[in-house]
Amino acid sequence: MNALISVSDKTGILEFARALHALGIQLLSTGGTAKLLVEAGLPVTEVADHTGFPEMLDGRVKTLHPKVHGGLLARRDVPEHMAALQEHGIATIDLLVVNLYPFEATVAKPGCTLEDAIENIDIGGPAMVRSAAKNWKDVGVLTDASQYAQVLAELTADGKLTDATKFSLSVAAFNRISQYDGAISDYLSSIQPDGSHSLFSGQANGRFIKVQDLRYGENSHQQAALYRDLYPAPGSLVTATQLQGKELSYNNIADADAAWECVKSFTEAAACVIVKHANPCGVAVGSDALEAYAKAFQTDPTSAFGGIIALNCTLDERAALQISKQFVEVLMAPAFTPEALEVFKTKVNVRILQIDLPPGGATPWAQGRNLVDIKRVGSGLLMQTADNHRLVLADLKIVSKLRPTPAQLQDLLFAWTVAKYVKSNAIVFCKDGMTMGVGAGQMSRLDSARIASIKAGHASLSLTGTAVASDAFFPFRDGLDVVVDAGATSVIQPGGSMRDEEVIAAADERGVVMVLSGVRHFRH
Repeated sequence: MNALISVSDKTGILEFARALHALGIQLLSTGGTAKLLVEAGLPVTEVADHTGFPEMLDGRVKTLHPKVHGGLLARRDVPEHMAALQEHGIATIDLLVVNLYPFEATVAKPGCTLEDAIENIDIGGPAMVRSAAKNWKDVGVLTDASQYAQVLAELTADGKLTDATKFSLSVAAFNRISQYDGAISDYLSSIQPDGSHSLFSGQANGRFIKVQDLRYGENSHQQAALYRDLYPAPGSLVTATQLQGKELSYNNIADADAAWECVKSFTEAAACVIVKHANPCGVAVGSDALEAYAKAFQTDPTSAFGGIIALNCTLDERAALQISKQFVEVLMAPAFTPEALEVFKTKVNVRILQIDLPPGGATPWAQGRNLVDIKRVGSGLLMQTADNHRLVLADLKIVSKLRPTPAQLQDLLFAWTVAKYVKSNAIVFCKDGMTMGVGAGQMSRLDSARIASIKAGHASLSLTGTAVASDAFFPFRDGLDVVVDAGATSVIQPGGSMRDEEVIAAADERGVVMVLSGVRHFRH
């Protein structure tokens, strides 16, 4: 058996090659890989010696040769193929170990030039991988170090690879080539005439890996599956570990993502978010998990039934005992104490997810967020940069005669953070670090305001002295009048309406604080 090894990422390759040699497999290799193996004392035949043709053009041409591709592509069960190999003195290659030039890593580096990118486009590697993967019945093709252990185990036990393993390796190889070519296409088609890069490339090449099939989709007659990014952001939902409970459903995942994205926006205190049908029905911060949950649950106990609960802090036994009193579909936190997990052992259907909080940083990826959001439309896609805007006190523009107190400013910022995750039209009443009423997804902003007020009444919560966030501007003063009539004394909204002056004058007339964020947060 002959193995050709040519890798850019040399993780684990020396140990793997040693194991192949110990099994009596002959080693072929190229360039830096061959040098590494030779220095380790392994007998290696250089591809140039194997083909009788030297590497040329700074290594651009070394494996593009009939003695390489003939050895990979020849079908062992076709006599004419084997006769052709014998006639031309071509040996079969039974195992191909290749990973590609680091194109993705290169273009991700700040300051990467077009020349850098072009030089990291692999030609020979993908050609060999395709040849081997096409002839999977006769050739095992490895494209990632994670595959080495399984292959060695089978070769050691049986002296050969099973057809199932070879086919699986072939599929993985074609997937890798697709990912690689997609990355090249995305990068090159993003280049503008002036040399700059557009965030939206000329061709969109989705590179997602299936995590699991789901029992059904949004409704039972629909089929569904969950996919993740090729390189998922740390602290994103798809990095979660399920500690207990039933299999996650399509709706569980969608709602869990809404809850997790909202709760990780709060970094200064323990926070809890309860989501039902993709909308927060209760959000609060507190001194610990128990206080945050108790306040969030108080907002709308009715909607919280069967909801999704997310915390940005460790869930301990005290909080677990309180949460266990309600029916919950999914419970998420960055950590759970052993005592908290013990509480839920009898609640076998509760899905418990542990997700590390993102490390934080300047980029959306470091914050565990998407860079781009995608929505499917008929025969097309809508793509946009994700809404990762974070409002701070310095961004606020006070436009009312009445100045906000420090407590009001904190409530306004809290309300604004929550409103970002509520379906439009969104109206959110808050006070003392908790939501007091949430109106979501109405065609009229007036109706959202009324619904928020009604929900507060059902929960026996007073809206007197609350702060209100509106995800978009008030087109008329009537929306402001509704929230003030309900008890609000401070309001945050984007501004930008033709009637801003009328609405601001109404705020002064009603004696309430109004601040402008300058940013809209539609969420459809």
